Parts: sequence; C-alpha cells; structure tokens
Amino acid sequence: MQNSSISKITLEGREFLVKRDDLIDPFLAGNKYRKLYALLQTPDNKYSKIISYGGTQSNAMLAIAAMCHKKKWKFVYYTKPVSKSQKEQKRGNYFYSLNFGMEHIEIEEELYRDFIASLRVNSDEKTFIIDQGGANTSAKEGLGVLAEEIRAEMLDVKSVATPSGTGTTALFLALALPEFKVYTTPCIGNTTYLKEQMSALGDIPSNLIILEPKKKYHFAKPYREFYTIYKKLQEAGIKFDLLYAPAMFEALLNQVDEEVLYIHSGGVSGNESMLKRYEQKFSL
Repeated sequence: MQNSSISKITLEGREFLVKRDDLIDPFLAGNKYRKLYALLQTPDNKYSKIISYGGTQSNAMLAIAAMCHKKKWKFVYYTKPVSKSQKEQKRGNYFYSLNFGMEHIEIEEELYRDFIASLRVNSDEKTFIIDQGGANTSAKEGLGVLAEEIRAEMLDVKSVATPSGTGTTALFLALALPEFKVYTTPCIGNTTYLKEQMSALGDIPSNLIILEPKKKYHFAKPYREFYTIYKKLQEAGIKFDLLYAPAMFEALLNQVDEEVLYIHSGGVSGNESMLKRYEQKFSL
C-alpha cells in the first residue's frame, strides 16, 4: 500500500492538515491499518486463527475481519450479549464484519471479564490474540512506518493529533516522533483510564499531551455538539467518523493554538449505523 496523502481543511477559521489514512482501504484503513501493519506483513501460514473482543460498533473489529478475510484466517470475536435489533441491522461495522466471515460469540456479562482474562491460557502457536481496540505491542511497527511517512513530508508543522480509545496509536506515535508534540483526547473512559491503558504498553513520553474533554462523554452515545462538528468537517471537504473525530477536533479547537496535522483514524464505515441513532435521537 502506498503512503497516504495530506489534505488541508478549514474548520471554524482554523487550518488543519489531515493525513488521509482513511483512503488506504475501504475497511482496513486509518489507525487500525497502522496497528495491524505487522500482522499484514506476516506470512499467511504462520497463523490460522485470530481472536479479539470488544464492542460491536468497533472499527478495530471490522479492520481485523477484513484482514482475516484477506489472509484467509479464521476470526473469532467475543462480546457481551448483543440486542436483537443490532443483530438484524443491514448496515454498519457489525454487519460488514459478519459478511467478512467473522464468528461472533456472546459471553454473559457476569462471566465476560474472567473469560477474556483466560483467553491466552488455552491458546496455541497458530492463534494470535488481539486485545480490544488493537491494543498490542505489535502495533508499534506500523506506527513507526507512519512516523517515517510524516518525517518524509518535511512539514513546517511540528504537532500531530490522533484521538484515543486505548491510546495505542497515540502512545507509539509519540514514541516514534519524539521531535513532535502528539495531542490526543480520551474517547472511551476518562484520562485516568487512558493513562492506565497506555502504561500497560509502555512508558508515556513527555511529548504526548492528553487534552481533557470539556465534559464526560459516553462512548458511542449521540451528542448534538459532535454532530455539529461532524457536519462542519464534512462541509470542509472530508468525511470523518462520528465516534472519535468530533471529540478530538472539539479539544483541538478549544485548547490548542498552533497548526496541527490530524491523523485520520478512518472508521467512516460505522457512520451508517451511528447516523441512524443521531436521526432517531435528535429528529434530524
């Protein structure tokens, strides 16, 4: 795959550069492509099965499903119980992942945590386990490639931004780009949770700056201010996801003054189901 291009947008009178990782692939794109880069380079015969877990809105789930379809690996994905309406949807990440051959297994909520903790106990050498959101040390290689692409552009900008779920992308990008400021904001849980997730993968460097959200946001819940930013970004010429990008741009607009290179996280395939929820909640 070729290096992703860089675009420029204007949002509320501010200029932002955007690293177009969303254009790498329709399903295997954005930071999930970077996280899965090492596995994509792995010979097809090294593994026969990939296991992961998390939520059914997950962009990582879809990216892993697309990768496994490409590599002809079995993909097993564990979640807590899913609603009947979710299972019947004919759009969104869950639907597309099933079409890629994902085997979905539901675990009762009271058993879920212990079950996930035991996944590696009976694992064999042909099975690779990817933690929720792609939070694995193997992601470091792909973020190193991204860092080299950014350096090769010889930009005047010395600040980059990427939103965080587990913080894997932000952490490894900051480690690979010590001469840059790397801004992020927690989109799942709070700052304390984000730091805990990142610390499990490595030491948090001083150039990684976590921007505190202006209020507590619940992941995947519709917020009118997020939809407003999403529409403004769309009008600026680029489609972004509804789960991560609005939170990151809101933090940048309110807390950062310098010009920033935003790393597009991809994930726009999940907008189909999210927009439906926004329409229902706000009568759009």
